Amino acid sequence: MALGQLYRLRSPSSGEETLVEAQLDRIYLDEQSGERLEVVGKLIPLAPTPSRLPWAVENLRFCDWCDQPAQKDLNDCPWCARRMSPIGA
Repeated sequence: MALGQLYRLRSPSSGEETLVEAQLDRIYLDEQSGERLEVVGKLIPLAPTPSRLPWAVENLRFCDWCDQPAQKDLNDCPWCARRMSPIGA
């Protein structure tokens, strides 16, 4: 289970983004330029969650039982708690 919240951080000069399990009271620096990274936003699902995948179209599938979206790395639906069929079955 993922306990920390994933954040999207951006380097102001290059615009490159990275996903970090960050703490808001810490300062994160870009490894290449050494400048301070800006917090752009939180990724959903919000922590704590059983999945490590962010909610994006390429990471989702639909539950066989309740037809709600769930991350591909989950075996049980987070909405109805039923076992979903294997991917590709």
